[in-house]
Amino acid sequence: MAEIEFQGKNFVVDEDGFIEDFNSYEPEWVQFVKGEEGIDELNEEHWKVINVLQDYYKKNGIAPMVRVLSKLTKFKLKHIYELFPSGPGKGACKMAGLPKPTGCV
Repeated sequence: MAEIEFQGKNFVVDEDGFIEDFNSYEPEWVQFVKGEEGIDELNEEHWKVINVLQDYYKKNGIAPMVRVLSKLTKFKLKHIYELFPSGPGKGACKMAGLPKPTGCV
């Protein structure tokens, strides 16, 4: 496991750069991942996806499947990929502070 320090916060991450423990999520994490993902500015739609992912994870202990994420956000999958170029699993889940999804996300 590695540790990333960003804006005075430390984050323990796995080999793919996902936070190991969702409870260690801090708002600074979003800013760090945003830069890695090549996203200049986060808009309301980005935050909707992030918040839906976090709420779903808190309730269910896993990330939602893409169909569920699309249904909950009311965004087409294509639009989610436009918001998060590396995809809902790698980009959006990582930014939301979720552990690396094990299934289809």
